[in-house]
Amino acid sequence: MSQQAAPQGSRTGLFVNPAAARRAEFAAACGSLFGELRVADGADGALALPGLDRLDLLVIDLERFDPELDHADLARLVTARAGAPTFVLCPFANARWLPALMACGPIDYAIAPLDDEALLEAVRARLARGPAPLPEPSPRERELDALHALRTRVRLALGEGEDLAALSERLCQALCSWPGVAHAALFYLQPGGDLQLQAQHGERTLNLAKVLGRGERLLQSPLRHAFPGLLAASANTIALLDDLDKSGEPALADKLRAHGVQMVLALPIPSSGPGAPRGSLCLLFRAARRFSRDELDTLAELADLAAVGLRLADLNREGEEMLVRVTHLSTLDALTGIANRRHGETLMEQEIKRARRYGHPLALIAFDIDRFKGVNDRYGHPVGDMVLRAVADAAQKLVRASDVLVRAGGEEFQVIAPHTSAIDGLKVAEKLRTAIEATAMPGVDQVTISLGVAQLGEHESADSLTVRVNAALARAKRAGRNCVELAMG
Repeated sequence: MSQQAAPQGSRTGLFVNPAAARRAEFAAACGSLFGELRVADGADGALALPGLDRLDLLVIDLERFDPELDHADLARLVTARAGAPTFVLCPFANARWLPALMACGPIDYAIAPLDDEALLEAVRARLARGPAPLPEPSPRERELDALHALRTRVRLALGEGEDLAALSERLCQALCSWPGVAHAALFYLQPGGDLQLQAQHGERTLNLAKVLGRGERLLQSPLRHAFPGLLAASANTIALLDDLDKSGEPALADKLRAHGVQMVLALPIPSSGPGAPRGSLCLLFRAARRFSRDELDTLAELADLAAVGLRLADLNREGEEMLVRVTHLSTLDALTGIANRRHGETLMEQEIKRARRYGHPLALIAFDIDRFKGVNDRYGHPVGDMVLRAVADAAQKLVRASDVLVRAGGEEFQVIAPHTSAIDGLKVAEKLRTAIEATAMPGVDQVTISLGVAQLGEHESADSLTVRVNAALARAKRAGRNCVELAMG
């Protein structure tokens, strides 16, 4: 592409946003600036287009993108541009996108919202500058840029609250992004246990567990004095093996060289208090090199960040264990073991959001046991409780794994059915009705149920959906019970 800005009639642009309405609005506001304006709903669609690096301008509108879900894909898109003009429209309330994308390549940005006139001027100004070449960075600038990118990727890897295995894997992937690193590993000292190889990433044919002869109980390994990853974790020191023969273990050196490794650096991951390190970060390089003070300081900082991440992973695990215990008490109905009303309301809101985001249908089925008060009055509440459990068990066996069975109160139940239209909901309800009617009930001869079915409307709330399905259930009761009614729109 010429370093001069292309004439307006020959300019090619690409606008990326997941919402069709936003794409249409941009085309209406700025389409006149381009001879050809392409659109894509996401990074995958954009990357699939030919000539991505020859576009005069890529515009990424971050509205409706989620930093947690979409960062990796958009980072690939920015990286694929290889420095070609990229313009980002960033919502003012979500500016954390900017440093994350800047770490992937040069971008210009404007803060949204912008009216049509301001948007047109911002895009016109960016096009007017054209793809001016960036000055060639000095070796020092390249070093600092690489360290900044590495630090950013590690922070992003540690920023997501996942379990230890996922965090460790992401951390090793981030470390492998540093130029020259062929393989990265995290060794982790288990609480009350021994050192283990927690995660590794990089050279596909290289498995450190095979190189070291084991992946666990590594403090007892005969190579703990020779391999930097083990030495750093056991002796709480930075270990740098710039010549593999200096390890004193020829077999170890030969195995590493066979995978293209020439140098190994390991840093201890500090513990939160006195005592042994939490483990170590181990970097295996394709060639021996010298490190600057900034590089060593940055690596030590990353080891400190890893310590924080591991502690957070431990806290997450402890919190999840506690949450499981609390969830059992707070979200499940004590009598039937299915979701209670409050949890059902929460799940309903989640499914409504999911249905709206992906455009999938959602059905709600409400049913209750016919003349249940008579069961309690005639046979007693213990028998009534057994009937409730039997109905819940029979319904739970019939609904799909994606459905949620809820005890809404007393003898009233609901089925939240994702990916289900009103017609399919009627079929599910009829299966429930016939199955309950055919189920042997402890202490009574037979029970039946009445059911109502409703499909979520385009702009309907959970409360409105519940009102409609309960009205349909009431009609089923008035119609003689043991039948199904469809809610009115």
